[in-house]
Amino acid sequence: MEILFISHKYPPATGGMEKQSYELINGMKAHTKVHTIVYDGKQSRLRFFLTLNRRISKYRKANPGISIIHYNDALMATFCLMHRNDKDLKRIVTVHGLDIVFPLSFYQKNILPRFNNFDLVIAVSQATADACIVRGINSKKIVVINNGVDINITPKSSRIDVDELLTFKYQINTKNRRILVALGRPVKRKGYSWFVSNVSPKLDEDFITLLIGPISAEKGRLMNLLPDRLIHRLELLLGLPSDERTIDKMLTSMWISDKVVRTGKLPFNEITEIMSCADAFIMPNIEVEGDMEGFGLVCLEAVLSGVKVFAAASGGITDAIQSGKNGWLLTSGNHEEWIQMINNMLSYNYDQELPAQRRIAYTTENFSWERMVKQYYQHFQDL
Repeated sequence: MEILFISHKYPPATGGMEKQSYELINGMKAHTKVHTIVYDGKQSRLRFFLTLNRRISKYRKANPGISIIHYNDALMATFCLMHRNDKDLKRIVTVHGLDIVFPLSFYQKNILPRFNNFDLVIAVSQATADACIVRGINSKKIVVINNGVDINITPKSSRIDVDELLTFKYQINTKNRRILVALGRPVKRKGYSWFVSNVSPKLDEDFITLLIGPISAEKGRLMNLLPDRLIHRLELLLGLPSDERTIDKMLTSMWISDKVVRTGKLPFNEITEIMSCADAFIMPNIEVEGDMEGFGLVCLEAVLSGVKVFAAASGGITDAIQSGKNGWLLTSGNHEEWIQMINNMLSYNYDQELPAQRRIAYTTENFSWERMVKQYYQHFQDL
C-alpha cells in the first residue's frame, strides 16, 4: 500500500489543521510508503490549487504503486472531484467541520452530495459526521477518527513565575487573582464577546480572564460596506476575527476592563506555563449559523497542562471533552450555568471531584497522535 497525501494546510503555516496534517503524514511513514503534495508557501495558493489535478496525474504516472489518495480537507477534495480515477485507486477525504457547514448554497446543494463518489469520508468528530449525513453524504461511507494531541506537554512553572511574566513582560497584574484562560482567534463561534458581556460581570471580583490570541492590526473597515451575509461568508472563508471589534468595544468600558484582558499572541511555552497555573481554561462556544467547532484540540492541550477545563457542549468539543473524565461540559449560551460553575470554584474543590492526574491520564490514553495514525492506517487497510 502506497498513499499520496494532498494538503494545503501544512507547516511552515501553523494551526490545528496544519498540525493534524503534519502528524498524520509523518506518523504514517512508520506503517507504509508515503508520498506528498503539500502547500509549503513557496508559491501562490491559487496556483497550487489550479495546477493540482495536473500534478496529481503526473505524480501517479511516476509512482504507479500509489493505491490511495488522501485529501486533508473538503476544500482539497472539492478541487479534485473531477480528477480522473480508476477502479484500483481509493480516494479518501478528512473533513473538519467548517469545511462541511460553510454557508454557500451552491456548495451545499451541488458539491457536498458528490462526496459520495469518494471511497471514505473521515470526520474528526461525531458532530462533523452528523453534519455530513444531514447534507446527503452516505453514512456508510463515514467514519469518525478524532484528532490527536501532543501527549508530551509537561509545563513546569510556579504561580509566582507566571505572575512575574505577565506583570513585567505584558503589564498584566494577576497577583492574588484567579486566572481564567481562553485561547484562539476571536471568531464569533468561540463565544468570547458573549462571555465578556454575559458572564464576566457576574463573576467574583477575584477573577481575571485572559483572552490569548492574535490581535489584528487592521480592523477591516472596508468590510462594513458589504452586505452582512457576504461579510459573514468572507469572515468564515478567510478566518477573519469576526468577534474582535465587538470585544474591543466592550473592553473600553470601565466596568469590564479590569476583569478581561486581551494578551495578543503568545509563545506556546508561555501559554502552557500560564495554563498550568491558571484556575480554569474556558471554551465558551456559542452556536453560529454556518459555522461550527470541528473538534476542540485546544481543550486537550489545556487538559494536559493540568488546568481544569470548562467547555461548551457545542459541535466537536463534545468529542474532545467528556464530563467526569477529562473536564466539564456546560450548556452553550447558558450564562447562569457558566456563572455558577466558575464562581463555585471559590467554595468547591473540582480537583477533588476529578483530579488532574485522572484528567491527564484519560486524555493521554484516548487522544495521542499515534492512536490517531493507527486508526487511519486500519481504515486504509480495510479499503
